[in-house]
Amino acid sequence: MADSNSAVMEPEAVVEAKKQTQRDKPKRQPRYHVMLWDDSEHTFDYVISMLQQLFGHTFERAFQLAKQVDSSGCAICLTTTKEHAELKRDQIHAFGKDPLASKCAGSMSASIEAEI
Repeated sequence: MADSNSAVMEPEAVVEAKKQTQRDKPKRQPRYHVMLWDDSEHTFDYVISMLQQLFGHTFERAFQLAKQVDSSGCAICLTTTKEHAELKRDQIHAFGKDPLASKCAGSMSASIEAEI
């Protein structure tokens, strides 16, 4: 007759080891989108320049985002951690008014939204 204790102990040890490795995995921080909102006060040149300076986008990528903002009303500039998204949103708000647009009153609107 086989020793019943060793047969019962092995599966429990394997299950316990699996639970331990799952708990040790670091959790990923929630991600947030930096959303840029359209308005009729800012020029394409301003938007492209801002996206290049603040986000490091190429001219082509910044132009694509500017077109998206103009056509659909908003665009996702970046997806990142909450703290970094808040920083980028604040930088957009602090970028200032468009010197090429006489009716421009201030910076563009931006917000952050949780990634789904």
